[in-house]
Amino acid sequence: MNNKLCPCGTGQSYVDCCGALHSGARKAATAEQLMRSRYSAFAVSDEDYLLRTWAAKHRPKSAGLDSTDRWLKLEILATENGGLLQSVGVVEFRAHYVGGVVHERSKFIRENGQWVYAEGLE
Repeated sequence: MNNKLCPCGTGQSYVDCCGALHSGARKAATAEQLMRSRYSAFAVSDEDYLLRTWAAKHRPKSAGLDSTDRWLKLEILATENGGLLQSVGVVEFRAHYVGGVVHERSKFIRENGQWVYAEGLE
């Protein structure tokens, strides 16, 4: 996947974009960047990253990955807060996969100085 485009849709290579977050070389700077990296983790089946970036209070035992899912495209619809100096953010997105779409408003928080996924909102 080194030279392939990142699944998150930035137009960058996977290695320079979400791959650097997945490997631990960089941390997400914003809630949206974490959202994008988590979508990419679903696309490349990186369950360890998904669990590492889940708020401790809400973290499941398994991320529920299905190896037959084929993720197609991520659309960021709206972002509220979640910037460099903030501690809470909300990202609304549509994640397209073969057979359907996941539409969610996700809440992200800083935990131990790092952005993590907290929960889906109504």
